[in-house]
Amino acid sequence: MKTLRLILGDQLNRQHSWFNHVNDEHIYVMFEMRQETDYVRQHIQKVIGFFSSMRHFENSLRDNGHKVIYYRINDTKNTQQLIGNLKKLIEEYQIEVFEYLLPDEYRLDKQLREFCSGLDIKTNPCDTEHFYSSRNELQLFFKDSKQLLMERFYRYMRKKHNVLMDGAQPLGGSWNYDKSNRKKWKGQPSVPHPIFFENEVSEVLEDIKSAGIETIGHFEGTIFNYPFNEKQAIEQLRYFCEYLLKYFGDYQDALHTSEIFLFHSRLSFALNTKILSPKTVVNEAITYYQNHSTEIDISQIEGFARQIIGWREYMRGVYWKEMPDYAQYNRLENYNQLPDFYWTGNTKMNCLAVSIKNSLNNAYAHHIQRLMITGNFALLTQVHPNEVDQWYLGIYIDAIEWVEITNTRGMSQFADGGIIATKPYVSSASYIHKMGDYCEKCSYNRNKRTGEDACPFNSLYWNFLDNKKEYLKNNHRMGMMYNLLSRIPEEELKQLKERANRVIKNPDLF
Repeated sequence: MKTLRLILGDQLNRQHSWFNHVNDEHIYVMFEMRQETDYVRQHIQKVIGFFSSMRHFENSLRDNGHKVIYYRINDTKNTQQLIGNLKKLIEEYQIEVFEYLLPDEYRLDKQLREFCSGLDIKTNPCDTEHFYSSRNELQLFFKDSKQLLMERFYRYMRKKHNVLMDGAQPLGGSWNYDKSNRKKWKGQPSVPHPIFFENEVSEVLEDIKSAGIETIGHFEGTIFNYPFNEKQAIEQLRYFCEYLLKYFGDYQDALHTSEIFLFHSRLSFALNTKILSPKTVVNEAITYYQNHSTEIDISQIEGFARQIIGWREYMRGVYWKEMPDYAQYNRLENYNQLPDFYWTGNTKMNCLAVSIKNSLNNAYAHHIQRLMITGNFALLTQVHPNEVDQWYLGIYIDAIEWVEITNTRGMSQFADGGIIATKPYVSSASYIHKMGDYCEKCSYNRNKRTGEDACPFNSLYWNFLDNKKEYLKNNHRMGMMYNLLSRIPEEELKQLKERANRVIKNPDLF
């Protein structure tokens, strides 16, 4: 039967069983669409990355004998809408069966379910064959639990998939070495130059420009350094294993003005577009560790595996358990606007200036920059989580809603009231100084809480705790901080709140 098979831009899994055999009755379709470039303002490098990777994938399918219909962004046949394109092709090619890979974004899943319900031909949603867990596995695992503790799910995944296990026990004797993963990087060991690829993207750039797509961020030249296909992604993975893995765990939370990537793998784009399988990543890293166990401590490999088999799978499970309601949560009732400097990096606060400019220049920031710098400031200034979501979803090359919204609205902004995080991830300047050198080159004094040269994070922190104490006072993990808050003299707290409110009302002056 003549079958139309849809592949979305984040479903570039060359190892999928769909492609094991060539069938002349199967037509694969892929679309570059304004529907996807315009629902948030995207970083120019994100649009380049997705379009280029999709075109590489199209070529690989054709080279292997598959029939492919591919609409580029400026194709005259392109309606720029998913359903419009599908309707035209089903009619034009007299399609008898429509199949699609299950989307990982709720909005697309809903769109395709509604579309299929109105078709009079056979339809078939298929698994993407990418993740370790199924969509509803987390929900079933926690069906009798009040809390969705990641650590429990992580241990379950380790056991089920035999990852870093010694029989029934964790390899090395501990499940989690997170306490070993919090070192400040002080210039040593030296950081190897990150692996970059010489991917020519002038044609894609011209297509984006001629289509009039509005983007954010920067891109210079025509050479793009992210991997566009599985071969390049595996090369990047092996580079990480050989040069970075032995220090990854130690410094995964570190911050530094002179290092953008430190010892991070930069594999998230390849993973989230499904160019690279998480099982390939974990297996390759563990094999390398096993072959070099005298050089690499177990805390390094466990810290890396935890990000993929733990957090990544956990966040996806929470997403499918809680959507669509999750996208509306604002439990702390924050309603302020995101400061304008999130789009420029023009602020005197050095930690924010460095993190935001890195994001604008590279479409990248590692998890502590996202959580404890940009996310921390947004929460302390009580920005509406919708605005924070939109910024994170647009600015990062690896941002797809299933992983972005759970990390942003949940982990970072505590807008879900504690579904993911057991407490808000907020801090004063002390944590930022503890983990990096941003404070050393800042206009503000990290040690001062009030005064014109006092670090804004300090007054904002105590103001936030005071403003949200009715909601948070019974959170046992916040007990020590609320005890400290109660000891601040009334006059000093008043000065702290006045300073904080000046920052909240006019953040772009700071």
